[in-house]
Amino acid sequence: MEPRLGPKAAALHLGWPFLLLWVSGLSYSVSSPASPSPSPVSRVRTSYNLGKTFLGLDKCNACIGTSICKKFFKEEIRFDNGLALHLGPPPDDLPSYSANYSDDFKTWRPVEISRLVSKQQNKISDGRICASAAAPKTCSIERVLRKTGRFQKWLQAKRLTPDLVRIFPGAEGWPLPKYLGSCGRFLVSTSTSPLQEFYGAPPDQAADLAYQLLGVLESLRSNDLNYFFYFTHVDADMFGIFNNGHLFIRDASALGVIDRQEGSQAASGAGDNKDIFSCLVSGCQTKLPSCDTIPEKQNLVLVCSQVLPLLLQAKFPSPVQEEIDAELTRCADGTRPDPEVLGAASRLKDILRPLRTCDPRFAYRYPDCKYDDKF
Repeated sequence: MEPRLGPKAAALHLGWPFLLLWVSGLSYSVSSPASPSPSPVSRVRTSYNLGKTFLGLDKCNACIGTSICKKFFKEEIRFDNGLALHLGPPPDDLPSYSANYSDDFKTWRPVEISRLVSKQQNKISDGRICASAAAPKTCSIERVLRKTGRFQKWLQAKRLTPDLVRIFPGAEGWPLPKYLGSCGRFLVSTSTSPLQEFYGAPPDQAADLAYQLLGVLESLRSNDLNYFFYFTHVDADMFGIFNNGHLFIRDASALGVIDRQEGSQAASGAGDNKDIFSCLVSGCQTKLPSCDTIPEKQNLVLVCSQVLPLLLQAKFPSPVQEEIDAELTRCADGTRPDPEVLGAASRLKDILRPLRTCDPRFAYRYPDCKYDDKF
């Protein structure tokens, strides 16, 4: 079973979603103390020097990992528009890149190569790592990190896969693209088309996507593991659609996670175990807010105000459009109490459900939808 990349945090602060996955990602590239392996950089052919820097392999072990690097070096992962690493890397300031992936050079499938954070944010965190050791700005990040207690603890671990990959596997229905591997400061996942490209979709497809999105938000708020996932902000590019019509979260950089059972304990003890890993984004003096400050309605208010109106506007005849617009307005009203916003979202789903059609365009639920109303 291929793991899928989990959301980028289990925390209560805007900076923490990056921090926790960045920290957990470090474990990919940690060497075992019993049988130390050479740095991944040393195993790279010299013809890929530009690629090493572009991918961030020169910053390991402060990177996500190296599990898929061979694919890059063998050119079994190729950037779109003919941009292969031996021709020089693509522009290095983009958050993600479209690419093609192959196991045999005969069949190719689209993938997405993404950064966890911007190049500028990486530069800031690198500077803080060096500053923590009173070292020059161009210090050896790996040497500094290896001297920390937390890093030494990771060296003793038997299984170094990031916890979040194991906690939220796609096989259990978490709405995230399949994680294929990582190389340097990039991760590779299955490709999706951003939701924004579907603003001009026909009414039945718009209804289907809006219905799916509301269902995703419901699962983020209420699930068997008692986690509460919340967005700090949203835009249409954060959601993507696979070629089978299934909607997923394609960018989880603004997604935090609260463990409803352990969140308060984790927050109360966070200040007792601070080290350089705790201060990469917002500084060590930042005080984390309480879990209780994140309302249940937060995701719905954001999506109903900033995403769904553009997807659903002027799509349906009266009086259906008026009903949709009215529920969207209630759902987007952050001054309303949680139950009212949740109720508006539920009514909106009820309106959208019969507006969906059952045909091969929606392969993720076809032909099941012909025989079972739940699809």
